[in-house]
Amino acid sequence: MHDDEIFMTLALEEALLAEAEGEVPVGAVVSIGGEPVSRAHNQPLGLKDPTAHAEILALRRASEALGNYRLTEASLYVTLEPCVMCVGAIVHARIRRVVFGAADPKGGAVVSRWRLFDDGFFNHRPEVTGGVLQARCGEIMSGFFRGKRVKNPHISEQPKQD
Repeated sequence: MHDDEIFMTLALEEALLAEAEGEVPVGAVVSIGGEPVSRAHNQPLGLKDPTAHAEILALRRASEALGNYRLTEASLYVTLEPCVMCVGAIVHARIRRVVFGAADPKGGAVVSRWRLFDDGFFNHRPEVTGGVLQARCGEIMSGFFRGKRVKNPHISEQPKQD
């Protein structure tokens, strides 16, 4: 198994933890030099914090572990394409590489809804790889929202920014 798939599998484990907690099932892993530095999953409900996306929490934990908010050698693996807020955090952390699983046509800010890394506005542009374990990442999201629709048929398939 390729490193991208290994780290995405870890991110998927985190997504399943989020789902078990009733959170939108998104997981993230930060790695440096082929080693995981931090892991996290969505927790805005549990932490009562709108910024508690998997990416933000994983970046915070990696920064704490390394004693530096600049993560210039790090790769961020996330099961869902990052939103606008998370793209901002990725830029500020100077992440070297972003790898995501499923695209987010409603709120993705990397390749789907917006292409914020490509607009030339930011002073940092990470390398981006999308579609790693895409089917599995998408299945978790779809299943989560399918379950929500069974309970409440007015809920849409995907969140706007998670």
